[in-house]
Amino acid sequence: MSRLYDFHGGIHPPQHKDAATGSPIQALPLPPLLHIALAQSVGNAARPTVAVGQRVRKGETLAEPDGRLSAAVHAPTSGTITAIGPHPFAHPSGLPVDTLTLQPDGLDEWLPRQPLDWQQADAATLRQHLQAMGVVGLGGAVFPTHLKLAASKLATLVVNGAECEPFISCDDLLMRERAAGIVDGIRIAAHALQAGEVLIGIEDNKPQAIAAMQAACAGTAYRVVTIPTKYPSGGAKQLIRILTGIEVPHGTRATDLGVQCLNVGTLYAIARAVLHGEPLLSRIVTVTGAVTRAANYEVAIGTPLAWLLQQAGVADPNADVIMGGPMMGITLPDLAAGLPKAGNCLIAKSAALFPPRPAEQACIRCGDCASVCPAELQPMDLFWFAKSRQFGKAQERHLFDCIECGACSYVCPSQIPLVDYYRFAKSEIWAAERDKKSATLARQRHEFRQFRIERDKTEKAERLAARAAEQAIKLAASTPAAPTVAATPGTGDDAKKAAIAAALARASAQKAAQPLPEAHTSALDDNKKAAIEAAMARAAARKAAAQAAQADNTTAANPDSAAIPPAPQTGIDDAKKAAIEAAMARAAARKAAAAEATQADNTAAANPDSAATAPAPQTGIDVAKKAAIEAAMARAAARKAAAQAAQADNATAANPDHAATAPAPQTSIDDAKKAAIEAAMARAAARKAAAAEAKKDPAP
Repeated sequence: MSRLYDFHGGIHPPQHKDAATGSPIQALPLPPLLHIALAQSVGNAARPTVAVGQRVRKGETLAEPDGRLSAAVHAPTSGTITAIGPHPFAHPSGLPVDTLTLQPDGLDEWLPRQPLDWQQADAATLRQHLQAMGVVGLGGAVFPTHLKLAASKLATLVVNGAECEPFISCDDLLMRERAAGIVDGIRIAAHALQAGEVLIGIEDNKPQAIAAMQAACAGTAYRVVTIPTKYPSGGAKQLIRILTGIEVPHGTRATDLGVQCLNVGTLYAIARAVLHGEPLLSRIVTVTGAVTRAANYEVAIGTPLAWLLQQAGVADPNADVIMGGPMMGITLPDLAAGLPKAGNCLIAKSAALFPPRPAEQACIRCGDCASVCPAELQPMDLFWFAKSRQFGKAQERHLFDCIECGACSYVCPSQIPLVDYYRFAKSEIWAAERDKKSATLARQRHEFRQFRIERDKTEKAERLAARAAEQAIKLAASTPAAPTVAATPGTGDDAKKAAIAAALARASAQKAAQPLPEAHTSALDDNKKAAIEAAMARAAARKAAAQAAQADNTTAANPDSAAIPPAPQTGIDDAKKAAIEAAMARAAARKAAAAEATQADNTAAANPDSAATAPAPQTGIDVAKKAAIEAAMARAAARKAAAQAAQADNATAANPDHAATAPAPQTSIDDAKKAAIEAAMARAAARKAAAAEAKKDPAP
């Protein structure tokens, strides 16, 4: 006799089980259509593997798992896929989910089945097989069974046959009629978990089920343990506490404490999947309440709930229907939904069975809710925090330890639907966590985008620098006249310098390929201008000498007129001409200097080394200076010629006889020679400037 433990709280509501347990499990014909939802577990919806119009056979995979927590979906019978898309789902929200619609062909043709030799297979192979067969927990949580068998070397395997909630009797009938199959499942699970002992807990209000399981376990070490009837003893943590005395805290897995709990329906599904190669295609469903043929039916997954209720003889087609039990079940918003794997019971409401709930009143803080809470919480505090949206404080009061059994709502004298408040608070917290995760993901994506942009910029700059350095080396190699500047890759400064040098070299090459601009030939033009000015200066000197000789002859022929000679104009005109020429020479010098500076800058940019070592060419500047000097000398010569002419006129007036015999003045001759010398110097300077320009601008 095993020692039994008790858990805190609990209630004893009316059972209402007899209506559906008076007859054996009933078989139903196939409905006209099956609506098989892709979301059949706590994880992601499965991914369809079939297309509209495709014919499938019974047991064929319709959708494969999408992740560890996902479960595969199979065809409950043979037929044709007529639609894939949103369809009402058995959920209190009433929102549609992706669903496969299968039209049965009536042949019920099986796909060849492949059993698994579980005694020879390793644990991983067994788990993969169960996931492929779509086996999930049938106690209501639909947690993937292959994950529950991932533990090993456990002390105890607890088999849940308590079925404590009112109205539900599907597990009771399953144990009565198919106990041998359940024991086969226990054997497989115990082998996978390497469990030391197996304890089968069944409430004492199911004597026939207890007897059937004891007979099936004869000759094994499995122990059938009868436990007191109390709600919610069928909860996994509560049943583990009753049978082993172990309390499983929130956030801790039972397997961490050496215990695992599996429902009898789940174990029967394991046996069918492993021993017979049958996927989870149907389940036992209790249909009760306001129906004429209350019973437990074996129903294909995806059977429309409205059609199922019609087969059970529902009294009012418009009556509300609860899926699950009256304590933890949900009211269905749309009966067009197909039966999910979690659907263990359908209760058609009636006023006699479910009288209207009185209006909610204020909490009187009586403490009845706390006295019946199996998780030992303070439901009144959780209610206040949920109602005031203080979700953080609700979490501090262990909101998520609540199993939503409904015991607190059942005993509340103020008729407060406490579980609804707790569900609301949990949903808000989950939504906030999803938003936080989404924000974190968005921030990470933004940060990575910024990193990628900076990385691309850096890589692009490095590529451009390397390309520029390569072009600079090629350009330097193709230009022998310019010394090569080696670009040493490896540092950012050297790469930048190489890029700048390459750009300047390209600009210089393009400029060299174009015709010489006007500014480039300004120095030659200035030299020509200087030569012209020198020639003009020589002509002015010759004119001044001729006028002086003419004045001497006039004075000798008419001495009287010499006494009052007219003011000589030749010197003044020559002086003006010389001033104008000097100004032109200065302007030409400035223009030549500017052109020389521009040319020197371009040369230095194209060849920094040569620009650093080569002396700045002074040809244009020298020519300008020379022209200015020559202009000044021409002015001085003109003034001197004018002075000598005036002196000669005065001497002639004083001594006419001497003037007739006096030798011709030498001033004009000397000036002519001087002008010829200056012109020759100007031409030499022009040739020198032209040679310097040609040397600085080699052909490209």
